[in-house]
Amino acid sequence: MEKVMELGAESPVVIFSKSSCCISHSIETLIRGFGANPSVYKLDEQAEGAQMEKALVEMGCSPGGVPAVFIGKHFVGGSNEIMSLSVKGKLKKMLIDANAIWV
Repeated sequence: MEKVMELGAESPVVIFSKSSCCISHSIETLIRGFGANPSVYKLDEQAEGAQMEKALVEMGCSPGGVPAVFIGKHFVGGSNEIMSLSVKGKLKKMLIDANAIWV
């Protein structure tokens, strides 16, 4: 879990995904649509991907562990949480507060 937390704190927005996951791609596209440039770690391309996926599931992600999103060094959640924040109009403010966007 320590590696996941370290990577999650490296950038204003961090997304853990898998290259074959269309939901992960959709969440990445949504966040980029606000003007953010997230750091994306594809677990299926990481040497420690399996351990990182296990840590994400332990943190509350759905089985499969992706997508998992950190904003402002804090774990926000998966696709349901990100979509909910977006629908409620709260995602943009979180991105601004994390200095991921400046609008």
